[in-house]
Amino acid sequence: MNYSHFICVFTVILASSAVSILAQQPYFGTGTNACNSQETSNSAFGYFCNGPNRTCQSYLTFRSQPPFSSVSSISSLLGANPLELSQLNSVSQNATFDANQMVLVPVTCSCSGQFYQSNTSYVIRKDDTYLNIAINTLQGLSTCHAISAENNEQANNLILGSRINVPLRCACPTKNQTDDGTKYLLTYLIASGESVSLISDKFGAGTNPTLAANGLSLDDPTIFPNTTLLVPLLNPPLSSQVVGNSPPPPPSTTSTPPGVPLPDNSSKKTWKYIVAGVVGGLVAVSLLGVVIFFLFFRKRQKKADPQFVSESFEAVEKPLNKKVEDESEEFLESLSSIAQSVKVYKFEEVKAATENFSPTCLIKGSVYRGKINGDFAAIKKISGDVSKEINLLSKINHFNLISLSGICFHDGHWYLVYEYAANGALSDWICHHDGDQRSLNWTQRVQISLDVATGLNYLHSYTSPPHVHKDLNGSNILLDGDLRAKIANFGLARSADGQEGEFALTRHIIGTQGYMAPEYLENGLVSPKLDVYAFGVLLLEILTGKEVSALYEGSNTHLAEVLIPVLHDEEAKENLGNFIDPSLQGKYPAELSIAMVRLIDNCIRKDPSRRPSTDEIAQSLSRIMTATHSWEMSFSTSGSPHRLP
Repeated sequence: MNYSHFICVFTVILASSAVSILAQQPYFGTGTNACNSQETSNSAFGYFCNGPNRTCQSYLTFRSQPPFSSVSSISSLLGANPLELSQLNSVSQNATFDANQMVLVPVTCSCSGQFYQSNTSYVIRKDDTYLNIAINTLQGLSTCHAISAENNEQANNLILGSRINVPLRCACPTKNQTDDGTKYLLTYLIASGESVSLISDKFGAGTNPTLAANGLSLDDPTIFPNTTLLVPLLNPPLSSQVVGNSPPPPPSTTSTPPGVPLPDNSSKKTWKYIVAGVVGGLVAVSLLGVVIFFLFFRKRQKKADPQFVSESFEAVEKPLNKKVEDESEEFLESLSSIAQSVKVYKFEEVKAATENFSPTCLIKGSVYRGKINGDFAAIKKISGDVSKEINLLSKINHFNLISLSGICFHDGHWYLVYEYAANGALSDWICHHDGDQRSLNWTQRVQISLDVATGLNYLHSYTSPPHVHKDLNGSNILLDGDLRAKIANFGLARSADGQEGEFALTRHIIGTQGYMAPEYLENGLVSPKLDVYAFGVLLLEILTGKEVSALYEGSNTHLAEVLIPVLHDEEAKENLGNFIDPSLQGKYPAELSIAMVRLIDNCIRKDPSRRPSTDEIAQSLSRIMTATHSWEMSFSTSGSPHRLP
């Protein structure tokens, strides 16, 4: 009798949760494009951070339209990994989509303030406005409100060729949704004539959960074109769900508003998906726990941790003299299930990509340039435990962080396949050697600095848990074909989830000489402020064109002493000529140079609590970048430096 009573109570509770799923986000319709509205209580600025996770895997849809009709162009526009995008859509990395074809885009969604967003950037073209970018270019994946809030440029005075930050609309599931089996939220671009039930059926989602996820109801399910609808998914979307799905024809003038009523059998379908999701989620979590235990925890009990030493100003890993596990399909498949976004390559594929590790393919150290599926990649050979780096890189997706696209394990060695940065390490551009003709102008240096700060801010604020890079230096900043910076080498990175983000190290002090903060060298304390100090040193190198070892000459107590002639002497501005990289040949704005020096001074303060956060640094550099564009226009017009207006 008691058992029957328990079943009845449980059934009532489960039924109640199924029909009262907490609304993930309010659907605001065309109001998101009312650019002159000052209303901030809706989702015009993005979807609200109301889930238990501050970051998650998310998906967008995008309809292929020239010039954004290929894997590379769509990935660049939306800040996605081209390899992941091609795999998700079952096409090659050099594929071009048919006009108006729906494309699935994998992104990492993170909280920024009170809103979720996926970050990308965009170069202003002729006649662009925030509304035009949001609706025509991005098809509704962002809004004029969100873009305006993210940038300092005036909406009516966008500078042609300048790059702005663009937050894309995405969201993470709420606790109620995850409890009901939802693992992902898809940001779907609505076309004319589409309805909630039609979109839900396309991805195998229940109409009721989709309505609830967007704060809609059966009484008013109306949705509008060029706006977004969140679709709760139990599994990642499939290319088969969107291939051949072109937008339906526009409704006739006599048609009813888009959004049709729910069919009678929808509640049954909802129950099926909820039960399937709960059961599937429990099974998946259990299996994942078993895999993680056997792969990592059990292995760590048998092995000593790898040791690191510092050699010639570069942190390198000392190979372990222990027998590693034999290569097996089962082992690699298990690892791939943890890092789902990383492809597992066979050793024969890696050999073929590097021409059997030919010296002509060697970039530096143990890093080779390879060609996989027609695209260049950087392939790094490593010995030892790389599980932490793989686990971290498989979860992050940001334009300014180097992406890991594949792995291979053979004969005791790991081969990590990264995106290829055509212009190599930043240190090769800013620290000149005999015969080296490469140089960066002022604008490029500011943009690179902003790129690094933005990438660090993502690592510190938007990964879960937050991570500290621990080895930021010029050799670990790579430049792509457009001289945009990407942070690389996460071998020393570790989570900063201790008390107040700081914890004492119990192992050797490791890192790159000259970049390590005083509190780390003296007391072994690690926090995000460790990266801030290293960033200050890097910024100093970018500005002066001198290696940190040369900068320390004559400054035995603290690096900040080299800034005194520029910041505190009476003839500070006159001293800039002896401070700034001579290759700039006076083609730099004095006021902004002083602002950069002040930023450096703040970053390398001995007291870590007095250093700015990476978010504050990124905001400062964004303002300097905007002012640089104004100076650049003035400079190009007159041919000589001008004071900023």
